Amino acid sequence: MLAPASVLDYRALALRRLPRLLFDYVDGGSYDENTLRANREAFADLRLKQRILRDVSALDTRTSLFGRELSLPIALAPIGFAGMMARRGEVQAAAAAERAGVPFTLSTVGICPIEEVRRATQAPFWFQLYMMRDRGVVKAMLERAQAAGCGALVFTVDLPVLGKRYRDLRNGLGVALSPLGKLRMAFDLVSHLRWGLDVGVRGRPLRFGNLENATQLRGLFDLLHWTTTQVDSSVTWKEIEWVRQFWQGPLILKGVLDVEDARLAVACGADGIVVSNHGGRQLDSAPASLSVLPAIAQAVGSQTEVLMDGGVRSGQDIAKALALGAKACLVGRAWVYGVAAAGAAGVSAVIETLKQELRVTMALLGVTAVDQIDRGVLED
Repeated sequence: MLAPASVLDYRALALRRLPRLLFDYVDGGSYDENTLRANREAFADLRLKQRILRDVSALDTRTSLFGRELSLPIALAPIGFAGMMARRGEVQAAAAAERAGVPFTLSTVGICPIEEVRRATQAPFWFQLYMMRDRGVVKAMLERAQAAGCGALVFTVDLPVLGKRYRDLRNGLGVALSPLGKLRMAFDLVSHLRWGLDVGVRGRPLRFGNLENATQLRGLFDLLHWTTTQVDSSVTWKEIEWVRQFWQGPLILKGVLDVEDARLAVACGADGIVVSNHGGRQLDSAPASLSVLPAIAQAVGSQTEVLMDGGVRSGQDIAKALALGAKACLVGRAWVYGVAAAGAAGVSAVIETLKQELRVTMALLGVTAVDQIDRGVLED
């Protein structure tokens, strides 16, 4: 490849650069990956209505979310382990997002802690929360996010249990390995020398930055296993009130796929929701996020900010999501492919690619601003 042109080109570069277990962790879904595929197919099935002879010489991709103006209607989604994909990956991505004028969301299970990302940025970034059994750990993270001036809290609510992700299990993540299995994993890691030098040497320390003080464990894989024991299946709507005791800013609930759940989210005071199936990583055969977006946006879009994620790989995808009622999209795998391929420069390139694709799409649709994108741009 002479020069990457699309998000999928960066995916191909990430596949070459990353150890297989890490690429599959990012790229894979649960069970047979039906929902993972459905997310992409839902975008492919929509047809856009091309219009001609309209003045589209001045295009505006800006929007605003939670009082902040964005250069285009996206935010970088939270990705666990992102600091394993490139040296201090979360910091590199946050800096690239800030330069591009869009929010970055730091995962609870990121490698870089809140404070490190804060030191590397000026604009407020978002923080993503998993509710854990140890409420003391959760309280401490919320207080740290509040102290760091995070611009929004993204509370992931679709994880009462971990989905079965067979790629991860086959690669040895979350399972007890035989001596042969450990040897194969070690070979997978050491055979990617460039990645190893970047992440394993220059990118140290490799710990779960926001959780390193939560336990006496220090080994990365031991910490990963510990987090699986912390998944709390007892979480209900009443936890929203508990979170509000320690978080004063915008609260976004991520993982809504049902109209009634969307209404309950509004009733409990959510400032935003993300229509999301966790990137196809939880309930396989759940609907594609895009397919349920219109009903949810119609039901609650006038009462809360409706975002979506799942399958967004291009600026055309962003336009289609906006047409069906989203205010903006969370972009996850796309930016991780970029950071894995080329660090902060890769993230910047991915964001710029999405922006230029959106601009071209808008021009061919005959619209000049993102708030003009509605169902009228879709073929019946």
